[in-house]
Amino acid sequence: MQTSVTPTHCPYCALQCGMNLTPVPDGDGGSVVEVTERADFPVNRGALCGKGRTAPALLSSRVRLTSPLIRRDGELRPAGWDEALDRIAEGLSRTRTEHGPDACGVFGGGGLTNEKAYTLGKFARVALGTSQIDYNGRFCMSSAAAGGIKAFGLDRGLPFPLEDIPRTGCVVLVGSNLAETMPPALRYLTELKENGGTLIVIDPRRTRTAEQADLHLAPRPGTDLALALGLLHLVVAEGRTDEAYIQERTSGWEEARAAAMAHWPEYVERITGVSVPQLRETVRMFCEPESAMVLTARGPEQQSKGTDTVGAWINLCLATGRAGRPFSGYGCLTGQGNGQGGREHGQKADQLPGYRKLDDPAARRHVAEVWGVDPDSLPGPGRSAYELLDAMGTDIRSLLVMASNPVVSAPRAAHVEERLRSLDFLAVADVVLSETAALADVVLPVTQWAEETGTTTNLEGRVLLRKQAITPPEGIRSDLYVIRELAARLGVEKGFPTDPEEVFEELRRASAGGAADYSGITYRRLAEENGVFWPCPAEEPGGPTGVAAGAGAPAGAGAGAGGVHPGTPRLFLDRFATPDGRARFVAVNHRPPAEEPDEEYPVLLTTGRVVSQYQSGAQTRRVDELNAAAPGPFVELHPRLAERLGVVEGEPLAVVSRRGRAVAPARITTAIRADTVFMPFHWPGEGRANTLTNPALDPVSRMPEFKACAVRVERVAGRGGR
Repeated sequence: MQTSVTPTHCPYCALQCGMNLTPVPDGDGGSVVEVTERADFPVNRGALCGKGRTAPALLSSRVRLTSPLIRRDGELRPAGWDEALDRIAEGLSRTRTEHGPDACGVFGGGGLTNEKAYTLGKFARVALGTSQIDYNGRFCMSSAAAGGIKAFGLDRGLPFPLEDIPRTGCVVLVGSNLAETMPPALRYLTELKENGGTLIVIDPRRTRTAEQADLHLAPRPGTDLALALGLLHLVVAEGRTDEAYIQERTSGWEEARAAAMAHWPEYVERITGVSVPQLRETVRMFCEPESAMVLTARGPEQQSKGTDTVGAWINLCLATGRAGRPFSGYGCLTGQGNGQGGREHGQKADQLPGYRKLDDPAARRHVAEVWGVDPDSLPGPGRSAYELLDAMGTDIRSLLVMASNPVVSAPRAAHVEERLRSLDFLAVADVVLSETAALADVVLPVTQWAEETGTTTNLEGRVLLRKQAITPPEGIRSDLYVIRELAARLGVEKGFPTDPEEVFEELRRASAGGAADYSGITYRRLAEENGVFWPCPAEEPGGPTGVAAGAGAPAGAGAGAGGVHPGTPRLFLDRFATPDGRARFVAVNHRPPAEEPDEEYPVLLTTGRVVSQYQSGAQTRRVDELNAAAPGPFVELHPRLAERLGVVEGEPLAVVSRRGRAVAPARITTAIRADTVFMPFHWPGEGRANTLTNPALDPVSRMPEFKACAVRVERVAGRGGR
């Protein structure tokens, strides 16, 4: 039995917690792995949530795919690898020949390693020649990314390491339930309070995280933009702006201030339901310490005005001098495991590796040279995630999906499921037979976290090496193998290696000089260090760093001893990544959600996660311990609403929107607003929350409005109801 311990990282959220995998006897003369503590990794310092602790359960052949599947006579049946790959190549080739390359779509995932995300983007643009590629990370932090680029010229989830959080004076946490979505990160908020700092949580629900707050604000879903504007109004009215900072380090203040002054406190109270005294107390708590942070998550971002909402919170930080200074700033709490790296390197519709823009001629030339192709051969930007899914069966005729389950995770999910069924051809590569894979013509079983080596980038911008600990079962292949074999069958024999380190070396060259510059990062460094923060350019010993020397460079990117770049844990300390080095205020105004309650749909629905399930649940719903803790969906509602409906605890409730109907048991609690119901989105079937959600898109980020839609709630006849 192998006895070595492998240091690696959790396969779930963007904390990418460190863990050790230790072989243990399985009772049959073989071995399995169990998770043991890895206290040396600074993000989680050994702590793990239940998902991370039980992650080895996913390695069992009992819950995973073990053979390629091909649909025959309406049923998915086992097949050989060559036959399955031939079938996929044939389906894609036929579509390309009959309808053109843009009739082929590619849909990726925020759980793919950097190497896979990079290779998938290259495959779409070089082997297929299609512009139609996007990924489920569009549903994660695209609004925060767009807002960060507008204000700072650069998007990285957190521009500072998590270790800075306990050292600030106040944290405003907007739309995040860390206690359930990232439990090991809750310790940073606990340490903040132990150090004398304060915590303000903004959430329509009194979550486990909100219970820890010094002040909890419960705004009406979809009104976070008005709330931020009202706070900025008070900052100005009370003389709490940092005028010297505004003059020295920002631009656009006059327009942003004028917009905020139109949102006086009583007006904001009427919109949000947050009282004027609470607004004033928030401003006092945020402004009195020397340092403060605003951290946003999906609550304010998953809205049809998410980019503007993020911009309003950034404006609050800029007006008070709380950005680009020690222990201060705005940050986004990325959700998916590699949501950050997954979009930096090319599987997003408008981006090339290194966070380059696909419509930038210089970026196209650089990447095309690395790839050995003509820049003019690269397609332009394609559709965003929901728009791509909505076009299936019409403009998009064939689709390749890797590591995503849009049947459960996409907004207006019943429509997306119908669109998937209408495709001429669907292929899915995944670890498990997800609800999306079950609709496919061909399904490929691929390796997973403990069975392969690759890099991920966590929410801090810390690039990590996830090491292979065990050999995958016979019959399983890597995603890199799948892409290489499909590219070869499509006529591109070279340029798609299967060795992850070889891919990473190419990624380094492709990212060099880009905003997300990984060129100074190597597997050797990652194996020796606890991650390296990007940007980290390559440089000659003793020479200037490409980032520090370039226009618009983020601060803190100077060279280390001997010319080896140390990475950039903290951005913007000297200048922002804009051409003039100044942060930019963006003037924004409140507007309501795309759907407001009315007589037919009088209640607001908001969605989210529970601690024992993850995203679409494709993996966690296959772990017995997690299912025992969170066995199914529910509808959370206030006692006043329950009384009005005549509903009792546990009774099946139907939640109906303009897009469909979902049924789940009632969970009655005072922890939610009386005008709002909540559903977690991890489950398929009749309790699928995303059957209800609204695909109204943010005009900049193309983020759907998951967090607010109009619904009615009904008792279910014959099932405990009338």
